Amino acid sequence: MSNQPGGDAAQLDLAHDAAAEEAARKAASKEAADTVLKAFGGVRGMIDMTLPGLVFIVTYNLTHQVSTSAWAALGLSALFVVARLAKRETIQHAFSGVFGVALGAWISMKSGKAEDFYLPGLLWNVGYCIALAVSALVRWPMIGVMLGPITGEMFTWRKENPGRLAAYTRATWAWVAIMGLKPVILFPLYFTHNVNLLGWLKVALGIPPLLLAMYVTWQILLKAPPPIKAPLDEEEPAE
Repeated sequence: MSNQPGGDAAQLDLAHDAAAEEAARKAASKEAADTVLKAFGGVRGMIDMTLPGLVFIVTYNLTHQVSTSAWAALGLSALFVVARLAKRETIQHAFSGVFGVALGAWISMKSGKAEDFYLPGLLWNVGYCIALAVSALVRWPMIGVMLGPITGEMFTWRKENPGRLAAYTRATWAWVAIMGLKPVILFPLYFTHNVNLLGWLKVALGIPPLLLAMYVTWQILLKAPPPIKAPLDEEEPAE
């Protein structure tokens, strides 16, 4: 025990401050993780984007029919959309998935080449990385544009929160580097016409890079200044 007056009270205050700081750190960590996960569709969104490609390559190995494999993948994507609609969930990620699968199915059935099923996804990856890089260069980092509405800050990070802008810019460049590995690895395989290797690697490179990019974003946001909430529009008085 302390022999100085008020020593116990000071120690209690320090302990309370430390506990409050730890609680705030955990809350910030959870908020950052939840924000990143929600922005990219969560676990369900990743499944929606990955399984149709898996179904395509499995069906192709069983049947050696491009059209059958394409319809199987498209049917699964459509089922995901119907399931989300039935549960009144957002269909953003499921719908974007079914659109990509439908385009890949159409191209592969037209050409008769199974590897063409993956062509739209590969082109999308290239375009996505280019868009990420351009957004960072013009100081409108895409990660900030995506996360701002979720955190409630909207675009206050551009003018009012320079530390947050820097964090979103770093996160966006991290996405360019990580997600850019996919087309670098997969595009050469597309031109070899090795459908099996292309298909299985496409599935294998679906979720892990996404999880890594999300983890890096989460780590960057943990060290960033807290978001400045955007002011809400005042409701007009009822007449």
